[in-house]
Amino acid sequence: MNKDSQVVHSGLQVEPSSGALVPAIHTATTFERAEEGDYPLGHDYSRTSNPNRTQLEVCLAELEGGEQAITYPSGMAAIFAVFSSLTPGDHVLVPNDAYSGLGKVLRSHFMAWGLDVEFIDMARLEELEHHLRPDTRLIWTETPSNPLLVMTDLQATCKLAAEVRALVACDNTFATPLGQRPLELGVDLVMHSCTKYLAGHSDLMGGAVVVRSGCALTPGLRDMQTLAGLVLSPMDCWMIRRGILTLSARMQRHCDNAMAVATALQDHPALIDLHYPGLPSDPGHALASRQMHLFGGMLSMVVQGGQDNAFGVANGLRLIKRATSLGGPETLIEHRASIEGEHSVSPVGLLRLSIGLEDPNDLINDLRQSLDALGPTS
Repeated sequence: MNKDSQVVHSGLQVEPSSGALVPAIHTATTFERAEEGDYPLGHDYSRTSNPNRTQLEVCLAELEGGEQAITYPSGMAAIFAVFSSLTPGDHVLVPNDAYSGLGKVLRSHFMAWGLDVEFIDMARLEELEHHLRPDTRLIWTETPSNPLLVMTDLQATCKLAAEVRALVACDNTFATPLGQRPLELGVDLVMHSCTKYLAGHSDLMGGAVVVRSGCALTPGLRDMQTLAGLVLSPMDCWMIRRGILTLSARMQRHCDNAMAVATALQDHPALIDLHYPGLPSDPGHALASRQMHLFGGMLSMVVQGGQDNAFGVANGLRLIKRATSLGGPETLIEHRASIEGEHSVSPVGLLRLSIGLEDPNDLINDLRQSLDALGPTS
């Protein structure tokens, strides 16, 4: 099926007991054994499996083109599962401009646990090649990056990784499976914060890892779900799968709106820079045009005058909300450097925007009036 059809049909079927087209929510924690002691319907205990979780995991695996998907109660739980599946002493390469929560959990837990982690500029292939070692086990990528929207060449990264037999992981949250297909580019495992675009309504948390056939980390990832109990509730599985039903329509609107906003504001005198890979002027545009099917709904802008002016712009908005997270129907803005901590590489004037589903002219007018209110900047 085409991806637009997969978001509607993958993992779902008519309920055999009622003929219902909408799946039931199965809250049972345990399931009946057959007389022989086995489980012919495939479910024994809800920590091991659940019908709603199976529906969601089948859907995500098909959307990403992977062998299977393993879901977790949050995106951070999914990240935790990946790095917990490694062995102390393993060498890991991570982008220095990735989501700040990744850096925090690596520094606070996994480096103390024994992982040998290096933070590098993943977009520069020569730097990646310089830091690769025979004991490199995992290369973590995030493209476009959060919040600088920097592109990483996944095919070239995977080619370098193959020289030392390292695995490559990609955080595909910003792009979604409709905007970018990392497994087709050679990546071994793809992570999603389902909280964002997949669920799409800012009302639940979830995470997932989709693996290619034969991925060495798959058993550990499944153990983190079943043995550690990192499982999504049936209700959250059901709601994420319901959100995916409209993913194609929503993502097209997110992307169209983001392009409209970026195009309208890229030359505003109050901005030092505006990052959006869909703009022909963006440094990552050529790569994004080859690697992505959609340019995404995220953009960031750097305001003249630093942090005080950036806060002034955010506080002067009338429609756009100041809030963490992304991928919901409402447009959100956030000053990243103030929440990322001491290891932040975000410019102090940077504001990250998750462009929502509103009329793009309303968003442009709201941003423009707030930027105009700064007056002349030096």
